[in-house]
Amino acid sequence: MTPDALLFTYVVLLFLGLIWAAVRYELRRRRFGPTRTEDHLFRCEQCQTVYTDDADVDRSRCPHCGQINNVYRF
Repeated sequence: MTPDALLFTYVVLLFLGLIWAAVRYELRRRRFGPTRTEDHLFRCEQCQTVYTDDADVDRSRCPHCGQINNVYRF
């Protein structure tokens, strides 16, 4: 093998190894990473407590003080 072909093979194998590692990392991150929740976020207007409730609920009762609150929008 010529030195040029040897160097080319080395670079290609290194590049393929990096691509393989990136794909494996991404697949592992998707499998074990936190998933986005569909719950709504609420913030109590009376006691400022932040809590979540089911996605089908538009108004929710605060677990601390009992105040009814609307969905919190950012």
